[in-house]
Amino acid sequence: MSSLLYRLGRAVVRGRAWVLVAWLALLAVLGTGAALFQQGMETELAIPGSESQDTLDHLNNVFPQMSGSSAQLVATMPPGQRIDSPQGREALDAVIHRVEAQEGVTAVMNPLSDMVKNQVTPDGDTALITVQLSYAATSVPDSVKNDLLAEADTLERELGPGSDVHAGGSIFAVNMPAVGATEAVGVIVALLVLLLMLRSLVGAVMPLITALVGVGVSMTIVLLSTAFVTVSSAAPMLGLMLGLAVGIDYSLFIVSRHREQLAAGLDVPESIARSVATAGSAVIFAGVTVIIALLALAVPGIPFLTVMGILAGVSIAVGVAASLTVIPALLSFAGERLRPKRAKRTTRTRTRTRTKFSLRWVRAVTKAPLLTIVIVIAALGICTLPAADLRLSVPDAGAQAVGTPARDTYDAVAEQFGPGYNAPLIVTTDVIGTKDPLGQVNGMADEIRALPGVAAVPMATPNETIDTGIIQVIPTSGGESQETEDLVHRLRDLSPHFEQTYGAGIAVTGMTAIGIDLSEKLSDALLPFGVIVVGLTLVLLAMVFRSVWVPIKAALGYLLSVGATFGATAFVFNQGHLAEQLNITHVGGVISFLPLLLMAILFGLAMDYEVFLVSRMREDYTHNRDAKRAIEAGFSNVSPVVVAAAVIMISVFAAFVPHGDSNIKPIAFGLAVGVFVDAFIVRMTLVPAVMALLGDRAWWLPKWLSRKLPALDVEGEALEHEIRLANWPGNDEVVSARGFGVHDDRDEPVFEGVRIALRPGGVLAVQGDDDDLSSAMLHALGGRLSGVRGDVRVMGLLLPQRARAVRSATALVRCRESVAPAAEIASALADGVRLVLIDELDAVADTEQRREIARLLAQASTSDGEPVAFVVTHQNPSLVSGLLPEHRLSTMRLSTRPDAPAFAGRLLEV
Repeated sequence: MSSLLYRLGRAVVRGRAWVLVAWLALLAVLGTGAALFQQGMETELAIPGSESQDTLDHLNNVFPQMSGSSAQLVATMPPGQRIDSPQGREALDAVIHRVEAQEGVTAVMNPLSDMVKNQVTPDGDTALITVQLSYAATSVPDSVKNDLLAEADTLERELGPGSDVHAGGSIFAVNMPAVGATEAVGVIVALLVLLLMLRSLVGAVMPLITALVGVGVSMTIVLLSTAFVTVSSAAPMLGLMLGLAVGIDYSLFIVSRHREQLAAGLDVPESIARSVATAGSAVIFAGVTVIIALLALAVPGIPFLTVMGILAGVSIAVGVAASLTVIPALLSFAGERLRPKRAKRTTRTRTRTRTKFSLRWVRAVTKAPLLTIVIVIAALGICTLPAADLRLSVPDAGAQAVGTPARDTYDAVAEQFGPGYNAPLIVTTDVIGTKDPLGQVNGMADEIRALPGVAAVPMATPNETIDTGIIQVIPTSGGESQETEDLVHRLRDLSPHFEQTYGAGIAVTGMTAIGIDLSEKLSDALLPFGVIVVGLTLVLLAMVFRSVWVPIKAALGYLLSVGATFGATAFVFNQGHLAEQLNITHVGGVISFLPLLLMAILFGLAMDYEVFLVSRMREDYTHNRDAKRAIEAGFSNVSPVVVAAAVIMISVFAAFVPHGDSNIKPIAFGLAVGVFVDAFIVRMTLVPAVMALLGDRAWWLPKWLSRKLPALDVEGEALEHEIRLANWPGNDEVVSARGFGVHDDRDEPVFEGVRIALRPGGVLAVQGDDDDLSSAMLHALGGRLSGVRGDVRVMGLLLPQRARAVRSATALVRCRESVAPAAEIASALADGVRLVLIDELDAVADTEQRREIARLLAQASTSDGEPVAFVVTHQNPSLVSGLLPEHRLSTMRLSTRPDAPAFAGRLLEV
């Protein structure tokens, strides 16, 4: 990975202008497509397969008046007057008549009708008019909304001075999120942090430009995707929030590494390429973990959540791509201006103080590591306690800002009629098999009316085709309360009773029931989702750090961060603490997909900080084998960058908390708290303490597990190997090797300590103690085995980093398996292959084949006349002596170690 990114960085430097033009062109094309084809966002929450969703879909077919969206008019008479007075009746009849004639209106429920009950308050001064429309809530024309608001004003005038009329309902509760001035505060804070961190205005602006380019592209992709799939209205703001945060952070890691290398004396192009290769590898790892976790949002099987996870993952992917391409291009244009100047005395003092503080901190938390661990776990455990009150729901109009039509109407209904009138339930039953459909529906309604938790049953009627009955049920509590959820289950438990009594069961639906089903389904998905995320943590970090305890510690720290985040969210949004200070106008349930979303995003961010901190510790430990020094050196080197990255993320997320969108508020708050807890408490306090407590044991990995796990190089070790050997061997050798060896699947050496120097046109004959031994070396030289050790360059390409390219540049002929090995050799020469590997040459018995092979070895040139080198393996020298050209021949005897048995492991093929 690091070698590939190094070449990418070099390529971007060479074509820096074209890279920026390509991004701007992509933004223009996607922006044009989004403007032409985007279809708008939706807020509909569908749960395929749930009772409430299936019932609602059926109801939309058999009772179309109940489909679409709805509006409400709440009319209150002046003090001392009744709504059913002649004046009130006349005004209500007139407004209902006018509204029924409006475009898109399918039904209007007259609260004074004999068929409608409980739509007038007991004191008779307030009536509730329900308007059913054919439009979806997100596609109601503004003209329809304005007409209803105008009718509310007219009704208020007709009812006389002192009356009060509100217009609201689901059509007014749909507000598309919009970016305001508060979000810019987060960007400004990020700029200030970058200035303090990088000490350069040019360097500080670059991550912001990169993040904005990435956000622009990802937002246009989100808008364009609405032409093909239904996209939640929360998706754009979520993508904007994540795109800004990770775009700035990922760019910062690369810019910071670039300036560090410039200070060490590297030239600009080389520093850019190395920064992309090293910091870029960690950026890709962090980005991929976030993307995988976001894609895991598909686990619950809820379409809108799956689409949201995919689009959020796209935002992360675009941010990673921009960091790896836009930043190197901008760094190339900046040139020497980013090279740190020679520090003045005061600057050195400040730097020394900062370094001294980070050392003091890490030494303080590791002085008594067990005490630190106990304090952190106890503190985070206490912070997790409010999570027991975390209640999930689908926000309704009560979560809208105070003063909006939807919120004012919601409050008026709750005050005059009770909170349950804002959360009606719909009960349906099949009446096609009964001779008295009205009697069946009324009988069921009477039994439902007597249930605990039922405030009223305003309507019970069959549809026009007399096949489905519908019963409207008003709970005594609001849609977010446990009592309403219990009522839904109580109604569903009655279905067998109704089946036995009336010959037909019931089903419960409506937006309140759908919200309850959605919350329950997402709650049930938390455990499998958590298992996936934690399992992914263990596997990925074990591959990166080659350790058992590091991933276990990281996973447990992640769970502590998530628990504290859930606790803080419940403390504010469910219990109501600090709600006024944070501009939270509605306390109750939080959006039902919040826990899964927070777990997914925090997982990637936690792994990000874990990799940057612990990788430096591992690097130092590898060189010095001193666990205490590794912790201090790694922490002091990386902590300033991690602090800056965390502060930037916190500021970006926190800027979205005052936002008016009720879905975004808790998500932004949870992410800000989660990043703070994970970065400052878990990664920068708990992690050093645990590492100090473990000592050398922190890097222990059983050999059997090491063999099973592939290695992930996110620290650029492969690149460092390539750079170190960039000028080796300094001649035209086709194969160069020193300390060359191969390890098997048990990490045991098959052979080791081999030295090779094969020039163009030369022939190297390798005699092994057995065929497997010499074949292992041949396959390793051909890039066909992993487990290669030492310094090996084949055809100018280093192994094992460039194994794929080596396989393409060489030809391998297996004589024992081939029916015509000479033809294979000739074909390789005709194709211009300059290194041919011939395995078990002594297995060729056919005279004609042997004669042709001898001729080709003697010719030793391609069809273009280029010299060809050969590496040949055999066991019996006498069987190949007549085939090999003596004047160009080198020989080697390959034996197992004297103190080891013959090779018995399994070679790891590429």
